[in-house]
Amino acid sequence: MAAAAPGVVIVTGASRGIGAAVALRAARAGYAVVVNYASDASGAAATVEQITAGGGTAAAVQADVSDPAAVGRLFDAAAALGTLTAVVNNAGITGDLIGPLAEVPPATVRRVLDVNVAGLAYVCQEAVRRLSTGHGGGGGSIINISSTATKAGSPGTWVHYAASKGAVDVLTVGLAAEVAAQGIRVNGVAPGSTKTGLHAAAGMPDRVERLSPTIPMGRAAEPDEVAAAVLWLLSDEAGYITGAVLPVSGGR
Repeated sequence: MAAAAPGVVIVTGASRGIGAAVALRAARAGYAVVVNYASDASGAAATVEQITAGGGTAAAVQADVSDPAAVGRLFDAAAALGTLTAVVNNAGITGDLIGPLAEVPPATVRRVLDVNVAGLAYVCQEAVRRLSTGHGGGGGSIINISSTATKAGSPGTWVHYAASKGAVDVLTVGLAAEVAAQGIRVNGVAPGSTKTGLHAAAGMPDRVERLSPTIPMGRAAEPDEVAAAVLWLLSDEAGYITGAVLPVSGGR
């Protein structure tokens, strides 16, 4: 007897990098995937095309997670694909700037916090409203993408970004306890240095290579390695895990 399909997963910020890798791996696991994006429509379309070419189901949905109304529309669109069972909060920005905190423009600090903290909270709120057995849902799982930048605080580069990810960790632990009796597991994945376009966008395309010697495993992660951790936490094998933040960092 074939296993039942796992349902629908929303992956925010899934037009590229870790988000796209999560979307592709989720599709291979049988999920119908909502590929969310804020502005990269072509990247989101490419992710959807890869999924559908492999026989999966996916739809690209534009929504800026820092806008609560847009988040509501994102979840409404997901309902068209079936029953929502999982949400991966991947959308996040650094502000495309590297430097000491004193030199970061206030508008950049605000935008990073709006997307990485407030936006993640808005998505979590809507996910609970849709998944919670207390709200008539069938339960499910939320994964919040954090960062190992929270360990040292990213001095001289992204203190504002690291601080936002510290907030993500606290929200993950608190929400997990809050909704555990409502059929929802909430966990985090904290990638270390990963081969994505994030560093190039901030003006340092060689940053991953320069950091690799400081990583015990001697290299940065591939996006799919981070995605593998996300899908494991979504799976039944992690059914008794909630409130955890799993580092995927090569030991750094």
